[in-house]
Amino acid sequence: MNLGKKTCLCLLSLVIASGAFAARARIPAIVNDPYTGFIVVDGASGEVILEDGADKTIYPASVIKLMTLLLVMERLEDGRLKLDEWVHVTPKAARMGGSQVYLKEGEAFTLKEMLYALSIKSANDVAMALALHIGGSEEGFLQIMNARAADLDMKATEFHSVHGLPPDEGEKPDISTARDLAKLSLEVVKHPRALAYTSTVEKWFRNDTFEMLTHNRLLRDVQGCDGLKTGYITAGGFSISASAQRNGRRVIAVVVGCKGRQTRDDKARELLTHGFMNLPELKAPEPEPVPEPEPLVESAAPAAEETAETRSLATGVGRFFAFAGKLVLALIALLFVAVIIGGLRHVFRRRRNGWKYKF
Repeated sequence: MNLGKKTCLCLLSLVIASGAFAARARIPAIVNDPYTGFIVVDGASGEVILEDGADKTIYPASVIKLMTLLLVMERLEDGRLKLDEWVHVTPKAARMGGSQVYLKEGEAFTLKEMLYALSIKSANDVAMALALHIGGSEEGFLQIMNARAADLDMKATEFHSVHGLPPDEGEKPDISTARDLAKLSLEVVKHPRALAYTSTVEKWFRNDTFEMLTHNRLLRDVQGCDGLKTGYITAGGFSISASAQRNGRRVIAVVVGCKGRQTRDDKARELLTHGFMNLPELKAPEPEPVPEPEPLVESAAPAAEETAETRSLATGVGRFFAFAGKLVLALIALLFVAVIIGGLRHVFRRRRNGWKYKF
């Protein structure tokens, strides 16, 4: 009897310690068979290939951790964060329940280790630790999440938690749509470094003492699958944002609000296949403009100028020779006049001396 009481007390302590004992708010279920909605998009352009119920409100559950991943990637790329910096575990992070890697208050892990735990294990305690590390508080990080969602035009999305767990009494649930989650996914795949985490199937944590296995079974059997995130809560059913790349083209399929996990995974496989078979044709790059030939007037202008110069030179030479000819004629005329005058003077001299001049 005493042993039974001790066992019950131990189990109760574990439940309380894990944070799972907190009263949950009652929220209406949004679960349908086979799904509540889906959307398939071209992973490069975002063009919709196929959709059904893509704008229905759903509970995204752990799929919202894609926003945390995106915010970390953006801060890594602009230098605000570094992969080798330490993320310290606070009491609030250590108390998280659900899927976790059992962080303990006072522990510290590198940001890189935390990202693997967030992506592979979907660890709620890691999501909280990262939120506090980046935002300073849960509320501060939620403001960052919702502001980024607004930037991405995720109009139907509201983040009220940093992990996607069902809300506690007095709190609101996270809400989104398949279309909004596709917008978020399109932004995540722009960061190749993020795919290194979302595509990892298994990895060890805490000095190789804790094995983490992915919740995304598509990584094992779908060609080119490299992410992105699964999610589940009882009221919201099973959801997934799946991404795959083949022959340089990418397809993203989001399936939400499924009654069963197998149904969700089968639908995601089917939609990825459909997406690759119906990808829009790549638009050929616009040819570079060919320079138009110069107008004839412009191309003839130098020749015209040259002709004018030549004509001007010829005219000058002609005028010179004309002037020279006239000068020579004038000199000849003067010489002729001088000869005549000299001859006349000679005649007059002879007459004055009494001689007769004979012709």
